[in-house]
Amino acid sequence: MFLILLFYKKKNFLVLNRLIIIFVFQFFYPFFVFRGLSYFLGIDKLSYLLIILSFWVLFIILLVRELIFYKKNNINLFKLIILILVFFLIISFLSLSLLGFYIFFERRLVFTLLLILGWGYQPERLQAGIYILFYTLIVSLPFLVAIVYLYLNYNLYYFFFYKINLLRCFLYFSMVLAFLVKIPIFLVHLWLPKAHVEAPVSGSIILAGVILKLGGYGLLRILEMFLLLRLFLNFYWILLSLVGGVLISLICLLQIDLKSLVAYSSVVHIRLLLIGVITMNNWGSIGCFKLIVGHGLCSSGLFSLVGIVYDRRNRRRLLINKGLINFIPRICLWWFLLSSSNLASPPSLNLLGEVRLLIRILRWRYNSMGLLIIISFFRASYSLYLFSYRQHGKCYSGIFRFFKNFVIEYLVIFFHWLPLNFLFLKRDLFLYIYLNSLLKILICGIKDIIIRKNFK
Repeated sequence: MFLILLFYKKKNFLVLNRLIIIFVFQFFYPFFVFRGLSYFLGIDKLSYLLIILSFWVLFIILLVRELIFYKKNNINLFKLIILILVFFLIISFLSLSLLGFYIFFERRLVFTLLLILGWGYQPERLQAGIYILFYTLIVSLPFLVAIVYLYLNYNLYYFFFYKINLLRCFLYFSMVLAFLVKIPIFLVHLWLPKAHVEAPVSGSIILAGVILKLGGYGLLRILEMFLLLRLFLNFYWILLSLVGGVLISLICLLQIDLKSLVAYSSVVHIRLLLIGVITMNNWGSIGCFKLIVGHGLCSSGLFSLVGIVYDRRNRRRLLINKGLINFIPRICLWWFLLSSSNLASPPSLNLLGEVRLLIRILRWRYNSMGLLIIISFFRASYSLYLFSYRQHGKCYSGIFRFFKNFVIEYLVIFFHWLPLNFLFLKRDLFLYIYLNSLLKILICGIKDIIIRKNFK
């Protein structure tokens, strides 16, 4: 559909046919130097819901009306970059080969950088672009070397063959660190708040809604290869995530920029998501997948609300944006609903995901209860701080004009809130995701028992 819209004129129809042929040839023919390496597309229950989330986020982005549309700042080019970015994200989820996932996973970096540099609001967007490049590309080269090493030595290429037990530490670190930086994990997380703050509203929505989920998706695919190493090394990642969640929660309470506060609260949510992925347990994986969808909707909804306020006041400071309930009382309701969902209150999808993750973490180590209590307390603190400090208090005296909201802005927020608070009625959707993997584990166990009996 994208190519048809791009080459709408009849004189370019031959070019369209050639591009489609090249596209099919590229994905299904092994044209690399190493024989047998090619892209391969497919879908399973793990990537199905993330593809639906990508289409939903694209639908919301096309509804967002921000300063780019009011000032007519290259609107068509902006929409084109958004479409190409979502296209590469969907192809990343469709890739069943590790090399195809890597290539399209890295291609989205170029268009994310173009969104920040071309339509960012502040001069610091150049620094944010440098942050993204250095943090993500440094760990990408070892990941590519690991992919080629796996193919040459183990003849592993597709995801559904990754059912072995590797004891190579350099493979573990080169593959896992590539996704930990992109989630991101604590100590390498500075690029994410910087990118959120400097990106336009549509860029923040797609960054929080879909792009960050690629890191968790990749870890769920990759960690099946390291059955023994993860028992010894995943402990350090979980400990770093718990300590980082406490420290970043304290940083949230020190923020004076509204968008920066929402960005750091998104980082705290990702800490629990990362723990659920690394535990590699059925409870933790299902809780992680619920939190992926819940965080993608809740965080992008908060960024939409920040964009609505910024379009009217051209400021993001908390002190200047006090007393908004006097100007836009209807938006105050949506701030309350999304802030409560960010707090993981019922009936949001975040609650179902976090309950599973907390149970899994406590079964892993009872000693982690203290850090989890501290994280939950500070999350409630900065969520209430985000809502009450903005909606109440005296208004800034420098405000001379304020125009009302449009209906389309209410629709954007409603389409964030509706699936976030009604997907809990469809809990079996998340249970079916890992039903196939559980059946495979049972079949492998039965095969091992039969082999051992025959060997004896």
